[in-house]
Amino acid sequence: MPRKRKVSEIVEEARQLPYGERTELIEQLIADSAKHPDPEIQKAWGDEALRRLKEIEDGKVQMIPGKIVAAKMRKILGRQ
Repeated sequence: MPRKRKVSEIVEEARQLPYGERTELIEQLIADSAKHPDPEIQKAWGDEALRRLKEIEDGKVQMIPGKIVAAKMRKILGRQ
């Protein structure tokens, strides 16, 4: 039976890949994780979304238009 490899060994091997292949590996791992989300994490995100929606509906927070957020981000990133 083949020995089970440690994550640290797999990561070190992945670091040896050319940049494009590392990027492809990362994208595939993220896509696979998205297909099989952890139910506890999914519930936590749902709870957080509902909490934030309630804050908006109750007037506790004020939404910022996307254009303003994008402009601020461009300024921060030096891409005015």
